[in-house]
Formats: sequence, structure tokens, C-alpha cells
Amino acid sequence: MSKKTKGQELAEALTWSAPNIAKDAPKQINKAQKFCEGYKKFLDKGKTERECVNYTVTLLEEKGYQPFDAEGHYKTGDKVYFVNRGKSVIATTFGKKSVAEGVRINGAHIDAPRLDLKPNPLYEKEDIAYLKTHYYGGIRKYQWGVTPLAMHGVVIKKDGTKVDICIGEEEGDPVFCITDLLPHLAAKQNQRTLADGLKGEELNILIGSLPFQDEEVKEPVKLLALQLLNEKYGITEADFFRAEIEMVPAVKASDVGLDRSLVGAYGQDDRICAYTALMAELATEEPTYTTVTILTDKEEIGSVGNTGLNSDYVLHYIEDLADMEKVPVRRVLQNSTCLSADVSAAYDPTFPDVFEIRNSCQINRGCVLTKYTGARGKSASNDAGAELMAKVIGIMDAEGVYWQAGELGKVDEGGGGTIAQYVAHMDIDTVDLGVPILSMHAPFELASKLDVYNTYKAFKAFYK
Repeated sequence: MSKKTKGQELAEALTWSAPNIAKDAPKQINKAQKFCEGYKKFLDKGKTERECVNYTVTLLEEKGYQPFDAEGHYKTGDKVYFVNRGKSVIATTFGKKSVAEGVRINGAHIDAPRLDLKPNPLYEKEDIAYLKTHYYGGIRKYQWGVTPLAMHGVVIKKDGTKVDICIGEEEGDPVFCITDLLPHLAAKQNQRTLADGLKGEELNILIGSLPFQDEEVKEPVKLLALQLLNEKYGITEADFFRAEIEMVPAVKASDVGLDRSLVGAYGQDDRICAYTALMAELATEEPTYTTVTILTDKEEIGSVGNTGLNSDYVLHYIEDLADMEKVPVRRVLQNSTCLSADVSAAYDPTFPDVFEIRNSCQINRGCVLTKYTGARGKSASNDAGAELMAKVIGIMDAEGVYWQAGELGKVDEGGGGTIAQYVAHMDIDTVDLGVPILSMHAPFELASKLDVYNTYKAFKAFYK
């Protein structure tokens, strides 16, 4: 081997680039493959925020977590959880240090872009029964046409009974679909912009075409659909007003590529960080600092409502932790650190023009540390300080975590936000860390298994 030149030695000492994990640490490939088997199951079990919470609670209880009691007394290593209205959940492992020295917070969101049913959704037109929808979050509407869809949700019946609905996921289940024009008749539609390829009021879901056999009925196809729903779930049309029903892609999480290096699935933004955060929480035994793992709702529409991070439910939980030790909550908040666990847009070589490659994350290079998000001049961003960046990078480097830095595309090209700004609003040091995603917000998103595994390692190191 030839001796390195002075310039090569200097370049090695002074320059930096994110390594390709598959080349640099090929032994991680099998570990990542095994880790992602549980992740794929998590995605299939939790296609809505409620389902994610239910499955998360199952996993927590299997590991000995108990419902949180604000009047209780806990010691190092004790594990508790708190469910907020069935749509968000917090898990904690109590640490060695007093909460007065701060807690370690990891927050991910479990809602995902989808189609919600309108309050009065069912109608019949020209002998076809449809459901009217209102899209939730930042979808590209044209992607949802002619995609097999499943129906998930809850209905509260007039007598107060809660009914869980799931159609389209089990073998033999029917699925649902939004129709689109054939190319032969789409000349006018082709003149539309891509954003209006399918319009919001055209996202109507076909659910049936056979009539109820009675010549006196005005809308027999609608009636048969209602009869079938009534037979299966005991609901009537009026029950839709007391329901939360979501239409999501009827697709299972799958390995992608001949080498099975990627996971393809619906809802990876941000259940990919929810799962890795949850697994890090479950693996934590006697941490130095008390952990607060948050799987939250409503991020895709601004973290609004009382199950989103722009409410005070997390603050109230931390207040309870402070009250148990009789310390000022503001001291807990000021000394705490939070990872806003959310995804970023992976560089896509097919669409290079919207990325600035030096500051974009790429697949197979590890979790992505994002100093700021937002749009234009960092609007609606958190913008983590240098001290916090150094702290988090130091934690990852000490544990051999592969990481990279990245922004969400070119300046002024677009942008986006996370829960970081809402946690930071509580006077908590916060920075974004998550997984690079290809085809983000599409009905089928892609993520590198190596990046998933290293995000788990980062979260685990953060809680150590």
C-alpha cells in the first residue's frame, strides 16, 4: 500500500462526508433486516393513530409497563404509560437522576396522510354507491386514484357502544377504490395541472354497485351497502355522524428491491420514527435521565387539537412528574432535551433539481440530524443551537451511530415542519432526528433498513 501524501492526510483529518453504511459496516445489513421484521408488523398493525396506540400499549404491557398514576411513587427502572384519548401515548422509564436535572424526550407522530370520510358520506349516483371524503394532510391527490383502499375507524353508536371498523386488510376482504378516466377520454383532464389531476371533490370512493331487491326503494344500491354495514357492525347511516373513519391504502409492508434493502409501506412518515423510538424505550432499563417517549397525533395538519403537540397534554404529564418530586416544572423543562423524531426527504436521483446535494440526506447513510426545518427563511422552524447539535452528535459518535445532516430540499423550493417548534415552545432544547424517506406522503413510501436500524441505535444511545 502506497504511503498517503501530506495532502491526503490533511484532507482525511479536515474534511467530512457521510459514509455508505453498506460499504463501511456490511455486518449491519443482517441486523437491520432482522430489526425491520418487527417494524413491518408494526406498520401493518397500525394503519391509523388509534390502531398504533392500541398495538403500542400491547407491546408496553408485555414489557411490564403499567398505567401512569400521578399520585404514585416510582423508583429507578419503573415503567409507566399514559394514553391520551386513544390517539396518542406517552411511555416513561424512570431514571437515576431527579427530574429536576431534566428528562430525555423523544417525540414522533403516528398520524399519516389519508382520506377521511365526510360526516354524511354515503350517496348513490347512477346505480353506484360512493363515499365522500375529505383528504387529511399533504397528499398528492392524483396518487390516490385507482389505489386499493381499506376502511379503518371507530363508530360510537346511539347507545354509546364503540364499534371498531376494519375492512380490506384480511385475506378475502373486499377493498375500495377511487376511479379515474381512461387515457382515451382524458384529453381535457390532461390539460389540468398535476395538482388538480384529481380534485378534492373527485376523491369519491366506490363501495358498491348491486341494488337491494325492492322496486319501491329510491336508492337501492346505497341501501344494500347500508344493509351490509349494518349486518357486519350494527350501524346505521346516522352513526356516520358519530364516527371517525379513515380510508388508507390496502397494502402490506413489504421488502423492496432484489436485495431487500428497503421497506415499502404506507404511513412510514412518521411511524418509522414512532417504532424506533418505542423500541429504544422498551430496551431502556435504568437510564440516567427519566425518559418521556411520545407517540402523538395530528402533526400532519399542524399538531392541532388536544391529541396534538400544540396542546398542553405533554406539559401536564411533565408537570405531574415534577409534582411527584416536588420540584418546579420550569426547572425540569429548562434542563430537558428532546429529539423531535421525524423523517426527512431523501435525495432522489430521478428528481435532482429540487435538492441541494451537499445538504440533502441520502439512503443508506444513517439517520438524519436536521438543525432546522420550516420554509423560506426558516419560517415555522425550531432551529437548534450549536450546543445542542454538539451534544446530540457526541452521543451518537460515542455509540458508533451512523448519521448525516440534511435539509428538506433547496431553499425556497418548498419546506415543511415537525413537532419540534411546539416542544421548544415549552423551553426545551429540541432538535429533529429521523429517517430519510423516498416518495414521502405517497400511498407507498420507501425507507432504507440500514437507516431505520441506525435511527433505533441513535434513540437508544440518547436514552442510555
